[in-house]
Amino acid sequence: MEIPTQSVSSPQANAQALFEKEFMPHLDAMYNFALRLTNDEDDAQDLVQDTCMKAFRFIDSFEPGTYAKAWLFRILKNNFINDYRKKSRGPAKVEFEWVEQSFSGDEDQEPASHADLHAETVNEMLGDEITAAIQALPVDFRMIIILCDLEEFSYEEMARILDIPIGTVRSRLHRARAILKESLATYAKSKGYH
Repeated sequence: MEIPTQSVSSPQANAQALFEKEFMPHLDAMYNFALRLTNDEDDAQDLVQDTCMKAFRFIDSFEPGTYAKAWLFRILKNNFINDYRKKSRGPAKVEFEWVEQSFSGDEDQEPASHADLHAETVNEMLGDEITAAIQALPVDFRMIIILCDLEEFSYEEMARILDIPIGTVRSRLHRARAILKESLATYAKSKGYH
């Protein structure tokens, strides 16, 4: 009697297959979230890459069939907060292009990376005024607005991603929307809203 041989797959191959099935479909959403948090394309790409690396490294703690997008956003949020804390303690980031423009006498121009982001934002769903108002929010409020109103997570999902109680989610969302309402009042009136 012949014993059927089963193909033995390595844990690495299983992890790769799980990663591709569960996480790869969310790369665009992760990048959009990272870009809205950082307001910088390079930083957003780095943040997504770091998130993917951590997700793959800790894939054993992910339960297949659960909400992969929320799990990834939580890792991304934690990476962003850690980077934000490091940068706030460290020296300010200086844009090389801005320094170069200063020496050439073009001080009024913004660096190309900011101009590219500006042009991209104009083409997106949000207008300049709305994007600027969201970017002006404190980080905790900006995160909650992005997760709720742009990424459409539920309160329960946001609570898990941000690791805060649902009551805090509601409170932050209410305050963030109030700040946006106040900062966009003039813009809304110019568009015919009262």
